[in-house]
Amino acid sequence: MIEVAVLHEQGWPKGDWELLAQRAVVAAITHSPYAAFAAEETLYEVAVKLTSDEEVHQLNRAYRDKDKPTNVLSFPMVQSDLLETTANTDDGEVILGDIVLAEGVCTAEAAEKGISIADHATHLIIHGTFHLLGYDHMEDAEAEAMEALETQSLLSLGISDPYGDRYG
Repeated sequence: MIEVAVLHEQGWPKGDWELLAQRAVVAAITHSPYAAFAAEETLYEVAVKLTSDEEVHQLNRAYRDKDKPTNVLSFPMVQSDLLETTANTDDGEVILGDIVLAEGVCTAEAAEKGISIADHATHLIIHGTFHLLGYDHMEDAEAEAMEALETQSLLSLGISDPYGDRYG
């Protein structure tokens, strides 16, 4: 079972961010090798924080040594090599991690791409979820694999390929 907690701060537009985040996280997980998480009795938890550019800037500087805001940050709580054994928890709960989105960066990128903020935020939450599942995009092959999974996840939600139909 997958549960997503959303902290929605001022500045983000009105909308059903809880439903959007839940759908995005579930789509990513069900299009990953960890699809069974959705049906297991174990509770897999993800926290999504919709916050300001300033807060994301501070987090990016503190944790990634990058002195600027970015669109999304992910903070995994489970090492990727231990994900397959998480169903064996003592209390039946696994905190996969936190995903943090920057309102101003997300809004600007959505406008630049000519898409809704909701669709772009969905993509960023899916992207962040794959990071929580151990995916990365530092090498070309990793990036292609991750982008293909993101595209499949987005298409399952009726959102078009953000990478130019390379994986559709």
